[in-house]
Amino acid sequence: MKRKVLIIYTGGTIGMANDPETNSLIPFDFSMIEEKVVELKRFDFEVDSTSFSPIVDSSDMNPEIWIKLGTIIESNYHKYDGFVVLHGTDTMSYTASALSFMVQNLSKPIVFTGSQLPLSTIRTDGKENLITALDIASSYENGVAKVPEVCIFFQDKLFRGNRTTKYNAEHFRAFRSDNYPPLAEVGIHIKYNDPYIHNVSENGDFSVAKKMDNNVGLLKLYPGMSLSFMETVLQTPGLKALVLETFGSGNAPTDKSFLNMIDKAVRNGLIILNVTQCLAGSVAMRTYATGVHLLEMGVFSGADITTEAAITKLMYLLGNTLSVEEVKINLNKSLKGEIYI
Repeated sequence: MKRKVLIIYTGGTIGMANDPETNSLIPFDFSMIEEKVVELKRFDFEVDSTSFSPIVDSSDMNPEIWIKLGTIIESNYHKYDGFVVLHGTDTMSYTASALSFMVQNLSKPIVFTGSQLPLSTIRTDGKENLITALDIASSYENGVAKVPEVCIFFQDKLFRGNRTTKYNAEHFRAFRSDNYPPLAEVGIHIKYNDPYIHNVSENGDFSVAKKMDNNVGLLKLYPGMSLSFMETVLQTPGLKALVLETFGSGNAPTDKSFLNMIDKAVRNGLIILNVTQCLAGSVAMRTYATGVHLLEMGVFSGADITTEAAITKLMYLLGNTLSVEEVKINLNKSLKGEIYI
């Protein structure tokens, strides 16, 4: 039997076409995708498509929409061998990270892709991104998916989704994964980096966690930051966890007022996860005195996690664990390959 891949169009530049009346971009009907990308007819596997209605600009993504996406995949999981999710680039790393935590017992590829230029334009990068993403999503060897992960393909590289960050708003190479190697590199051939691809070892039926708690904050430190501003953030009503973007390897100001605020927040039950502002490298809180102070207060090290993965991991853990202690235990674990332990 032919393999089958489902395209899920959530929104984004890749699915836009020019409206001749207004000369503006509007979404095209994805049931006509083979007219836009005639190469799809040459695949030796079947391609179906479905679209969000209405489509969602990636800037409007939120946990409810992640759950909607996960539910679509769950309801179609046994009908298809792989999935390609077309998504706007701005928050693609957040959605791919969130979905990586939400899916349980995944044994099929879920490949996110998109484009910097619409499919309807002459120089679009969308066609190659879509064709290759579909190829990867359909690739099996001895009955096992080559990449049974939630991942992002863009231009010529396939990355683990929860390791990515969008770093360029103009070039076709929009994403990078500085702390984890590509899962595949694409040229004339697709070269899979097998040692770095997750091996399917989980037993049980595929499912999707449908609870995400968005009582999570993000605070990026900067020189001269007002302590009153910081205090306001820490005292946000309902806030359960905070991703603290620190300098370098997890460093922060030595100011006693700053440290006292952090200490008070932790003692009041706020979970604080320390991540680095750098695109590459890891938090090492024992390297400098301030990091040691934060560690002793109960601030957790995010190791080499991305900010996108840190936020979505906390949302997932807060929504799907039974206790605060369980959340804290799992922060130090690599749940879906998001950190190096």
